[in-house]
Amino acid sequence: MSHPGNNGLPNLHHDHVAVPGHEQLNGREVSRHPPRILLLYGSLRERSYSRLLTLEAERILQHLGAETRVFDPHRLPLPDDAPATHPKVAELRTLSEWSEGQVWCSPERHGAVTGVFKSQIDWLPLEYGGIRPTQGRTLAVMQVSGGSQSFNAVNTLRLLGRWMRMVTIPNQSSVAKAFEEFDEAGRMRPSSYYDRVVDVMEELVKFTLLIRDRSEYLTDRYSERKDVAQRNATELSSTAMGHVGPQSVRGSR
Repeated sequence: MSHPGNNGLPNLHHDHVAVPGHEQLNGREVSRHPPRILLLYGSLRERSYSRLLTLEAERILQHLGAETRVFDPHRLPLPDDAPATHPKVAELRTLSEWSEGQVWCSPERHGAVTGVFKSQIDWLPLEYGGIRPTQGRTLAVMQVSGGSQSFNAVNTLRLLGRWMRMVTIPNQSSVAKAFEEFDEAGRMRPSSYYDRVVDVMEELVKFTLLIRDRSEYLTDRYSERKDVAQRNATELSSTAMGHVGPQSVRGSR
């Protein structure tokens, strides 16, 4: 019977394979600080229901013991319309790096997320200064609708979360006819929609606690280990040639 490391997988670079096992999880230090959650919303209206839902989620998260930050998208420039050093861009990126989990909430507009929300995600690169601002972080998605319940926005948010290499939790919240679900003070009324938001935030905190100390392990990839090893070998070879070349030339004279 052939061994997978020999004939069974001829295209595999076995030196860079890490077989998952319980031993890699043992001995890891467990963090004791409150889960750090960043919340983003997708509307600039004075009475923004995505903002009201986000603030309601923040209250629940704080009650569950999380430390929270809500990013205000006002004055955030359009992607590529300002340098990355713009104060609002720098603030957003710093908050993303600070976070261990995130909540994304967008209105559904024309069957998709709003441009206000998408601009925030577009300002978060997959890699920035050697740091991946979103990789390995947990994510909960929510949407508000002006009409009947829909899931177009949360589905798009899930796609974005996957693209940003985040761990999106199974549960989600979609609030239909959002204008009926908040009182004059902007607080969410009791309903099954409210109960679902509590469910989602509770699940987010649980997943964040489970993943945050294992994020580096979960996002350690075979392809990236292989690429790093190949780059290092190329750089080492170039450096060696740079030293050997002139000496060889002098020795041949």
